[in-house]
Amino acid sequence: MKEKIDYLSTLFVGIDIASRIHVISALDFNQDFFIKMKPVQNTQEGAVLLESMIVDVLKENHPFKYVVIAMESTGFYGVHLANYLSASTLLAPFSVRVYCLNPKEVKNYKKPFNDIGKNDGIDSFVIADFARVGRISIKPWRGSQYLALQRLTRHRMHITECIAREKTYMLNNIFLKFSEYALLRDGEHPFSNKYSATAEAVLTEFTTNEDIVNSSIEDLVAFINTKSRGRIADPEETAKIVQAAARNSYRLDKCLYEPLTISIASSFNCISSFEKELKAIDKAILQTVQGLNPEEYTVLNSIPGIGRVYSAGILAEIVCQGFSKR
Repeated sequence: MKEKIDYLSTLFVGIDIASRIHVISALDFNQDFFIKMKPVQNTQEGAVLLESMIVDVLKENHPFKYVVIAMESTGFYGVHLANYLSASTLLAPFSVRVYCLNPKEVKNYKKPFNDIGKNDGIDSFVIADFARVGRISIKPWRGSQYLALQRLTRHRMHITECIAREKTYMLNNIFLKFSEYALLRDGEHPFSNKYSATAEAVLTEFTTNEDIVNSSIEDLVAFINTKSRGRIADPEETAKIVQAAARNSYRLDKCLYEPLTISIASSFNCISSFEKELKAIDKAILQTVQGLNPEEYTVLNSIPGIGRVYSAGILAEIVCQGFSKR
């Protein structure tokens, strides 16, 4: 193990994980059984029972000061149990350490055991013995934190997809209301950010295209300066482009303008809300990953073009995928 351990004072627990029934064995350093291949349900109640079995052994046998729990999981069947045992307040006084083992390592370790029979629960003994002889080289389970990080990064992806979907939907309404404006390409567009506060003001505060066409350039320049807070380098040129686009756009029946304007304004509000949530999610992601602070995150973060948030997402997916394959 990477961490130093007092083997003579440690109870070694092996759990063979399955979808419905787990099997538990517990050994001391002399390979004496304290729990011998006991089945428990893969439920919350079963986890409580399994915990109490371990606690009873620890309390009745005073030499035990520590407990090491190793499990070989299939898919995510062991995730809940690993989380439960690693966070157990009853096991905490015994410096509980939970490890999720690679099945290949356990399988290779089992090969020399020719005389142990084919009992369905025998793997729990093999896993416990694997821990007893110090073959574990991985770090203790911290899966719950990585799953928390994965939930955050996947929710971030969900939010970004919502923003992209809302922008696409809004562009359809913008084309109906202000067709030429919607068709302007990036190099021709009056605003570098098509979804900026200034772009929103032009699309929602002028109800019809005629309102723009009938405005003087001076009034449009003043409007653009106010809405952009003076951040547009050439407001006069911008005003001319907006007015020309309004002049060349299709005209609609007057009954359509107000509903379209309301729909566009609603989409801007949705996008603004999503972007606010995105900032909150990003903050939570960075806090969570700093709590883990793994070396892999530092390596990912050093790659040009991959920021801190994306590095956290990649890390969460790689680690959690590893849990599911163990």
